[in-house]
Amino acid sequence: MYGFSIFMNKDLDEKTYSYIDKMANQGFKGIFTSMHIPEDEVSLYKKRLMDLGKRGKENHLKLMVDISGNALEKAGFSINRLKELKDLGVTGLRMDYHISNETIAKVSQELTVSLNASTITPKDIDELKEHKANFSKLEAWHNYYPRPETGLSREGFLKKNEFLKNHSFQVMAFIPGDASLRHPLYQGLPTLEEHRFKHPLACLLDMESMNVEHIYVGDGGLKDYTLKQIKGYFQENILSVRASQTTTSFSYVLGQHENRQDDARDVIRSAQARFKEIPEIIPENTSERSRGSIIIDNCDYGRYMGEIQIVKNDLAADEKVNVVGKIIAEDRPLITFIGSGQKFKIEKEKNND
Repeated sequence: MYGFSIFMNKDLDEKTYSYIDKMANQGFKGIFTSMHIPEDEVSLYKKRLMDLGKRGKENHLKLMVDISGNALEKAGFSINRLKELKDLGVTGLRMDYHISNETIAKVSQELTVSLNASTITPKDIDELKEHKANFSKLEAWHNYYPRPETGLSREGFLKKNEFLKNHSFQVMAFIPGDASLRHPLYQGLPTLEEHRFKHPLACLLDMESMNVEHIYVGDGGLKDYTLKQIKGYFQENILSVRASQTTTSFSYVLGQHENRQDDARDVIRSAQARFKEIPEIIPENTSERSRGSIIIDNCDYGRYMGEIQIVKNDLAADEKVNVVGKIIAEDRPLITFIGSGQKFKIEKEKNND
């Protein structure tokens, strides 16, 4: 399941409501929010959670609320009055180590409970079983890491997930957004450090490749084009990438393609390219072919003339191959996920994206 974050450090406004509606329309199914309440804003957070729950219910979204510390009580709610929270639209609570396993087991009979993936131990699991927790409603959620250099390593992440899955937990992790980055650092909110500042869709696809069941955007927003790319992947299984033009033949590569089933090591080969009617392609800009270059075989390549490729691994210049464009740096990480038979679309870069 895919989800996104809404932070309650300010009242929900029309911009926030519009973002919630837009994300739901793009295929996202859940909201994560955190109740870290300053002492002077206790009353505000109760209303904000009520407003968020109402909008979530209207969009049929799940709502997971982080209740670290005594946040619920400060806002006027109680872990002993779960029906009140459920009526608001809350579908799950994220509980940390300060809450007893007995309480967690009790809550799991009524709501989904997400536990801190990094701190779950075999002892916790034994205690949860002892207290008859409903394990079908227990999930393991990793943290996000606002400070650069503090995110998890891939190796440690995979090792922990193996332990969690061996105990039947579904795993959740955060990917960074690329708009409305979280204050005060504005450095993204990823679970994995290697995802910091990377394209959100590339991070999402990477998480999917590691069999992570729930993937949430940690930051407060996504750019419009990023949402368009995600929607294209969700609904049509098409990966769209933007490219800059380097030759007059650039227009030939625009549009939808499909990588050949026999996926090449060094290039993505458009399966449809040589079936297109095109004029003779003369040699032009036969320069080095770095990763992300879009290339067309020219007339010196004989029957291969017109073949369109995206370069995956740096290649030397070839006088038979024109470099007609380049995938922009922001979208280049998506190249990794254009595998065998994957549909993809090349679009011209626009300055207002």
